[in-house]
Amino acid sequence: MPPRVTGMSPHVFQVVVDSATPHDLAEWWAETLGWVVEPSNEEFIREMVAKGYATDDDTTTHNGVLVWRIGSAIQHPDDPTTGTRRRVLFQRVPEAKTVKNRVHLDVWVGQENVAAAVDALVARGATKLHEGTQGPHGWVTLTDPEGNEFCVS
Repeated sequence: MPPRVTGMSPHVFQVVVDSATPHDLAEWWAETLGWVVEPSNEEFIREMVAKGYATDDDTTTHNGVLVWRIGSAIQHPDDPTTGTRRRVLFQRVPEAKTVKNRVHLDVWVGQENVAAAVDALVARGATKLHEGTQGPHGWVTLTDPEGNEFCVS
């Protein structure tokens, strides 16, 4: 068994999702989960460009705000006050999604709310793939607007 990395909490991590349009997908997932898009620090971005650590090509404008072109993140709305960092980062990649994800998110809404949640997600751009069950537990598998699979239960 490999040694455990010392000095690091076993509970702090982020999930990274490859994306063609990271800022749009971050907004979609923030609304889906009730999370918030991390605000852009335009002053920091301009400083990094001015100091030569980045170029104007590394930036873009999204909804009138200067942002890093490479990605956008969302976080749980309580995290700024709790000191934790539950985060999903959406990063731009050049290639399109071509196969099924090996990792996906499960969104738990309660069995009594699944049908309404699925309808609302489809209305916002999700695609319903199929329904599944295991014993008394059921779920619906969908894809987000870029084709990333996730389940609602």
